[in-house]
Amino acid sequence: MNLSFFIARRYFFSGKKRNFINIISLISMAIVMICTASLIVVLSVFNGLEGLLRSIYTAFDPQIKIEVTKGKSFEVSDTFLEEIKAVEGVAIITEVIEDYAYVRYREANMIVTIKGVSDNFIEQKRIDNAIVAGELKLKKDDVNYAIIGRGVQYALSIVPGNDMYPLQVHYTKDVKPGQLDVSKLYSRKNILPGSVFAIEKNYDENYIFVPLDFAKDLLEYGNKRTSLEIKLEEGADLIDVQEKLQATLGDGFAVLNNDQQHADLYKLLNMEKLFVFMSFSFILGVGSINIFFSLSMLAIEKKKDISVLYSLGATNKLIKQIFLAEGAIISLGGAILGMFLGGAICWLQQNFGLISMGMETAVLENYPVKMQALDFLYTSISLVIITLIISYRPAIIATRYGNVQYL
Repeated sequence: MNLSFFIARRYFFSGKKRNFINIISLISMAIVMICTASLIVVLSVFNGLEGLLRSIYTAFDPQIKIEVTKGKSFEVSDTFLEEIKAVEGVAIITEVIEDYAYVRYREANMIVTIKGVSDNFIEQKRIDNAIVAGELKLKKDDVNYAIIGRGVQYALSIVPGNDMYPLQVHYTKDVKPGQLDVSKLYSRKNILPGSVFAIEKNYDENYIFVPLDFAKDLLEYGNKRTSLEIKLEEGADLIDVQEKLQATLGDGFAVLNNDQQHADLYKLLNMEKLFVFMSFSFILGVGSINIFFSLSMLAIEKKKDISVLYSLGATNKLIKQIFLAEGAIISLGGAILGMFLGGAICWLQQNFGLISMGMETAVLENYPVKMQALDFLYTSISLVIITLIISYRPAIIATRYGNVQYL
């Protein structure tokens, strides 16, 4: 065993007496343990929230989305679609027209986002598990049906499957100056509510899916589309297909995977996680100041031992190593206990749900947590750095007692 670590361990675990310095060391270890456990738990909650967001967006958004880089819409032809289908790994291409519209159901009304999708949208099986009422369908016997969000259903008091009252959809046209004919100011079409989906509040309160032909006629888009949504073949590599599509379409189009469709949100979440990590690391550093005081007092108490070690041939390097090792025992000992404690809390939350979200409308009943090895690694690295900084000054102080003579 390394001599410096052996001596440091004897200093810490000495059973002869428990003096004030020992108590300070134990308190320091407890503070490090609590701070470390808190950091692991908080980072795991952020990981869980990120995983929850990904699962929500995967249910609503496509694996790959194609948009135009400039403007709102672009022309789509059979030749254009065939070029995309020819890319290896592409299974389904869903044409999309998306815009705002005014809807009315009986006496209630609101502004929603109309999302017209081609018939193969249902084949993508993205919202199958999100249907909470009615039958998932866009058309049946040449009759158009809408798939509405649960928030829209509540706001308009819609009864899915009731064919007596259609959903009236109005779209305001681009009005030219001097236009006096009121009928040309907007277009209107009726559609029957067929089913209700529930994914996430923002989607549920704003979106209505309708057949592409319905949206094309209402919004007068013709051959224009606002986006194309791609479902990949089973086992296809997403990044590889994305790169091939981008090369095929050129710089005029943005080919986005699911993460890139919400890049700002994920970036904000990661920045918040980083700031939380930095904040807790700072708190951990402040809590570790007790280590500085305990090592400084230990250096004073062990002046005679240090002098003896010097007389036996010890060098400044060895003395420094002893006190650095003592700081490591306190700091890393508390860190290891804290990681076990934090990991245990996260495991209990995952399996037994210790803490609930506390909201009836929450997507999950309990707070989601997900432990990642990198969080433990980065926490360990920050502790090593803090320990070196905190322990270095007392180690320097200890070397000053080398020339003191004792009778």
